[in-house]
Amino acid sequence: MGKRRSERDLLRSLSKKQKKHLREFGEEHPFYDKLLLLLLLYLCFPFQSENSDKSSAESDSETEVEQVSVYHKLLATLKTSPESESEEDESESEESGESEAEMGSEGSQETGEADGGEEEKNDVPEEEAATDTAEQTLGQEQDDGADTSCDPRHGVIEEFTDVKHESEFSLETNFMEEESGDCNADTRDSNPFKQHMDKELEEKEIEKMSTLPKTSSQSQWPRLGQLTFSSTLEKHKTLKAEKEVNVKQLYLHKPLESTWPKVNKQFLSSVNKPSDSPFTPLQRELFCIMNTYRDLFYPERNALTNGEEVRHAYCLHALNHVLKANAQVLSNNAKRRDRKPGSDTDDYRDQGLTRPKVLMIVPFRECALRIVHIFINLLEVNDKKKIDVSNKKRFKGEFGSDPEEKPPNLKRPEDYEAVFAGNIDDHFRIGVAILQKSMRLYAPFYSSDIIIASPLGMRTVIGAEGEKKRDFDFLSSIEILIIDQADIYLMQNWEHVLHVMKHINLLPLDSHGVDFSRVRMPNLNNWSKYYRQTLLFSALQDPQINSVFNKHCFNYVGQVAVRNVPLTGSISHVVVQLPHVFRRLEAESITSVIDARFQFFIDKVLPEYRDAIMSHTLIYVPSYFDYVRLRNYFKKEDLNFTHICEYTKKAAVCRARRFFLKGEKQFLLFTERFHFYKRYTIKGIRNLIFYELPTYSHFYSEICNMMKATDNGVDATWTCTVLYSKYDAQKLAAVVGIDRTAQMLHSKKNVHLFVTGEN
Repeated sequence: MGKRRSERDLLRSLSKKQKKHLREFGEEHPFYDKLLLLLLLYLCFPFQSENSDKSSAESDSETEVEQVSVYHKLLATLKTSPESESEEDESESEESGESEAEMGSEGSQETGEADGGEEEKNDVPEEEAATDTAEQTLGQEQDDGADTSCDPRHGVIEEFTDVKHESEFSLETNFMEEESGDCNADTRDSNPFKQHMDKELEEKEIEKMSTLPKTSSQSQWPRLGQLTFSSTLEKHKTLKAEKEVNVKQLYLHKPLESTWPKVNKQFLSSVNKPSDSPFTPLQRELFCIMNTYRDLFYPERNALTNGEEVRHAYCLHALNHVLKANAQVLSNNAKRRDRKPGSDTDDYRDQGLTRPKVLMIVPFRECALRIVHIFINLLEVNDKKKIDVSNKKRFKGEFGSDPEEKPPNLKRPEDYEAVFAGNIDDHFRIGVAILQKSMRLYAPFYSSDIIIASPLGMRTVIGAEGEKKRDFDFLSSIEILIIDQADIYLMQNWEHVLHVMKHINLLPLDSHGVDFSRVRMPNLNNWSKYYRQTLLFSALQDPQINSVFNKHCFNYVGQVAVRNVPLTGSISHVVVQLPHVFRRLEAESITSVIDARFQFFIDKVLPEYRDAIMSHTLIYVPSYFDYVRLRNYFKKEDLNFTHICEYTKKAAVCRARRFFLKGEKQFLLFTERFHFYKRYTIKGIRNLIFYELPTYSHFYSEICNMMKATDNGVDATWTCTVLYSKYDAQKLAAVVGIDRTAQMLHSKKNVHLFVTGEN
């Protein structure tokens, strides 16, 4: 008690500036550091005791250890101190004055609001505006990545070393147990894993894939719909959807064959027994493609409906791959141990230049938590045969969430609740090692089989060119890349995803102790990218996501993309009686469309809304760059406007909403990312301008339906204007449907009118 009380007393004695420095850097400022002053005094005027014959180095080291531990305890006290939390809450409540609780991405939004400055008072320069909110923490946590937790809220980040389990999970020093897997099943020629990984490409084939265009063919599947198969080497080869799948024909490694039906039964209907088919129709077709090791792009993943089905399917495939790869290595270890001296060693090429085989990119910690739980359930045969999971308690503490943290009476759409469930921190990475009947969480990357990380978590460990502490060798031999919920990264920072794609499957700069006699020849030839399978899941089709699939996927087996077109758009969900005026702008190229849209807006659209009669005009802006440009123009023209973006502080948001509702401000500039993370209902909208079509099609109807939030019983003349170009074909089709899109893009008329809400 005395020690805890002394820590609290020391905490109370700190000023606000000292507490801020302690939170940010994990230690007191040297000017205020009492422990450091005492240490300096001790070194200058040493106390001559009976034990003065002890070495000064020993005493110094003891003092330093004690000093660090006190700092860590004090920091932990500060993190959980109710006094400090209440002080912060009081200061926030004084500024905001709003009772509505705030939710969003902790990593990518709240940090940005603190750093971005108050929008009502200070202007954000255009150069600074481009910086992502979560990216502002870049370089503050340049740790080894594999071994540590990225969340500073859980105390001081330290390197995580698990010496106890190092030998237990080492592939080099372990051998195959007789009952741990079916070795024969993994060596059969018909096994998809064996077929894909053992095929040795020739230089002519590599040259073809590098130079020749891909040939495409289409096929219609019962559940997935329209599929496009593309490949350079395998021409006009398509898959047929299997109506029924026998688990034994999938070559699942033990124990997945027996555990999968139990784990997946929650998604199966009561009519369809697990014994009949352990897959849902969607899972069956997805896994059928995954198991051929083709690249897959599925743009219809919905967090509210089929998200967990998809997650279970790719977890099964990833775990099956890892178990087979490790079983092959362990089996060959035993063969090498028993082989005769002087025998050929080329038969044992069974691994890459580094151990990590699967990279899973997910947006939030909650996603990583669910993935690990699926892995554990798939590896546990029954309640009696529990697998040993090391560091499970720490994992639950850092990736789990407290149900009490969620504010009560917070009403948000169902899709919002599904996406932002649980721990929504977006800065994390964790290595997972799986060996026989055990799983090791927080394994160092070079001792991991699977890496689960967010784009920001990968970005901070990969680093940038010129930085001293950076590492991406662990990505050199990734065999399966899974990017789940890719649409959310458009709302975080898409550059992080591109940064990962640029650094995957490169030759490592260091050997990292690899046995080159065991490395596959494609890895030595720097052909790893041609063997990597990429699984890309998204809630929508977007040019940036399509670009990653088309330009960064080189699988020699080919690619499969689901290409269904929307027959009816989200405009059909608009319930208010509203005329929608779609105005087409002309642009010569996709690079010039940004300037063309801005010029079209200020020349043709804005003059119509300058009149005081056209008050209560909300301008919806998807791109933050466009938002900054418009905001600067509005200030230059001295227009009566207010603005809300993802960087705006809570108090400024309250003022802007109030000014707009009362009509004190004629225009409200409103960013898409703010709507994505907050989903506030903006009241007082009479005129609506979509500067660009929304990324999420359901945002269109959602924003339009906000007009009915302030129905005063007076017949108001509401208007809606939408700007689009020929480069917005996908977004336009999602809003108005494919048939209308074709007419609107090829029509000689540049203006098209739709009316919704008519009786």
